[in-house]
Amino acid sequence: CALPIFAFFPLIFQTVNVFHGHTKNTNFRKNEVRTMEKFIVRHSEALHGTVRISGAKNAVLPILAACLLTEEPCTITNVPPLTDVMEMAELLEEFGAETSYDGLTETIRICSETLSNQQAAEKNACAMRASFLAAGPLLARCHQAALPLPGGCPIGSRPVDLHLKGFSIMGAVHKLEHGVVELSAKNGLRGKRVYLDFPSVGATENIMMAATLAKGTTTIENAAAEPEICDLADFLRKMGAEITGDGTDTIVIQGQKRLHGATHNVISDRIEAGTFMTAAAITGGDILLEQVRQEHLTPVIAKLTECNAKTEVTPTGLRVYRKGRLRPIQLKTMPYPGFPTDMQALFMSLAAVTKGTSVITETVFENRFMHAAELQRMGADIKIDSRSAIIEGVDSLTGTSVRATDLRAGAALILSALAARGETEISDIYHIERGYDRIEEKLRALGADIQRSKDS
Repeated sequence: CALPIFAFFPLIFQTVNVFHGHTKNTNFRKNEVRTMEKFIVRHSEALHGTVRISGAKNAVLPILAACLLTEEPCTITNVPPLTDVMEMAELLEEFGAETSYDGLTETIRICSETLSNQQAAEKNACAMRASFLAAGPLLARCHQAALPLPGGCPIGSRPVDLHLKGFSIMGAVHKLEHGVVELSAKNGLRGKRVYLDFPSVGATENIMMAATLAKGTTTIENAAAEPEICDLADFLRKMGAEITGDGTDTIVIQGQKRLHGATHNVISDRIEAGTFMTAAAITGGDILLEQVRQEHLTPVIAKLTECNAKTEVTPTGLRVYRKGRLRPIQLKTMPYPGFPTDMQALFMSLAAVTKGTSVITETVFENRFMHAAELQRMGADIKIDSRSAIIEGVDSLTGTSVRATDLRAGAALILSALAARGETEISDIYHIERGYDRIEEKLRALGADIQRSKDS
């Protein structure tokens, strides 16, 4: 199939850097290097220009895991070279898969012909939440799996109990020892009715993948309906799976004896798109987003409209601009098609410089207001009351030293820094690079004053 992906890392990143105009070769797989970098952001006037939105990280990760379901090669395109993506590829290699990545075409090729191992090492699996998505494919194909409890951003409790509940109903047994979940299904998985107590995206994806090779029909009720679920279902259908109902709260999977290889182009990242849309609003700019799916952005568009930002569909993309003053908002995060929790921090940055009182309620994760303290360091007037944040808009924020506490919080701090007076230093930017490809370059192309620097 290909050489292991880590053998290509120096070439991959040198190629990507040259192609995108970098002057140095940075191996972002080394946390000790990434934690020594920071962003220096200065006040920027209205951003203008065109930006291409990358492939969706949250769609790529389950699709890569799904490649374990077949012994035939799979080719996935529109795959950004993000930290999480490369760590998932390395995880697949631990199981025996062979992977290679082409940075110029953003294409990853995976061949899982031989799976010599069904146990993940702690260092990779604990690094990101999506590592547990390998459990379903391994159980379905190999009838066993062992994965450490996953990590990721510290935004709240994200247990895997719903994943395990679904696997148990389908005939698997599990035990937890020393932080490792061991699963087995000696006689294979059986199709069953699985009701999810909460429409968990990860549990829906994991059970759906496991069901593709189970005996009989599996019905997932109260399933998540996110676009990333539908993209995974599209890929599985290309592999020969029989799936209906994705995008609704009831998904039906008819198990197959085997799946085959497939080629798939990943959907665009709706959260990255929402980030640049919010950047246009907070700076009073005018940005054209290319390679976006407007139907995936309905709640974001609705709330930006309430803020007095305008959106316009053009032949080449989605235009977002603002003329006039921002208006305060009230929003509540909800599972799709509600307002996405991943956009909450970005809208808090917007509300912080909007005259009047805005209220943001977080219903998905209980610890997702950590960025509020960092925004307060910049002069934001924010009060936290349980799961709600009350934001009194100020005339302007002031640049200072802040820290990215998680992926989306880091992006929110960048947007606040663009609107703030003076200079802002943002540390721990490795969080940001888990989900944004070259965000500083894309922003600079729009007129932002942002640089990467060593953090002493």
